[in-house]
Amino acid sequence: MRLDADLMRDTERDRLRSLVEADMTRADALHAPDYQLITPRGYAMSKEDYLGRIASGRLRYRVFEPASEIAVRGCDEVALLRYQALISVGEDDGDAASITCWHTDCYERRDARWQAVWSQATAIIAV
Repeated sequence: MRLDADLMRDTERDRLRSLVEADMTRADALHAPDYQLITPRGYAMSKEDYLGRIASGRLRYRVFEPASEIAVRGCDEVALLRYQALISVGEDDGDAASITCWHTDCYERRDARWQAVWSQATAIIAV
């Protein structure tokens, strides 16, 4: 079976939308139980910690979207995605912190569906 790059791009956009909208049912389905995020500051977060912060409102994405083409590599069971992302976090009526970063995701096909297992964001610093 050949990897469908367009499906993976759509899946990633759906995952980002679920995080911005705090759609925890959809976000839960798109993140594997053993998911781990490495933040732009270098912190490791489990799925429980990450989605828990979003559900509680402690982490509120105002914007989380691709700022470049999403490159896709992989095979029928594993997909790697890399792109530049624009991320803005904060309260709707308050200050927001915005960054542009390289974002890399690893997806695995589990139980006939794609789930993110690893994500890493690296802030892009203007030199």
